[in-house]
Amino acid sequence: MKITLEQVDYVAVLGRLDLSHDEKIKYMGQLDDILKYMDALSAVPTEDVEPMAGPVELFTPLREDIVKPSLSLERALTNAPSSDGSSFLVPKIIE
Repeated sequence: MKITLEQVDYVAVLGRLDLSHDEKIKYMGQLDDILKYMDALSAVPTEDVEPMAGPVELFTPLREDIVKPSLSLERALTNAPSSDGSSFLVPKIIE
């Protein structure tokens, strides 16, 4: 597929680009190369390929949820500048 100068102008308007004539000629060739590559990709047989959300299959390893010892409430609040006995108290920042 051959890209025309009018198509480059149209894309430049969409992208709000002010291109010189030399830049338009340069981008015309680059856009044409991109479309040739897309044609090559469309020739690849994909009938037996399952759809994917992305190019890399993601796997999230999970571990058992085991209760372990942690800080007591009193110990967690020990260094708090201010607390009410069960929570940290912080200055109000939103009126």
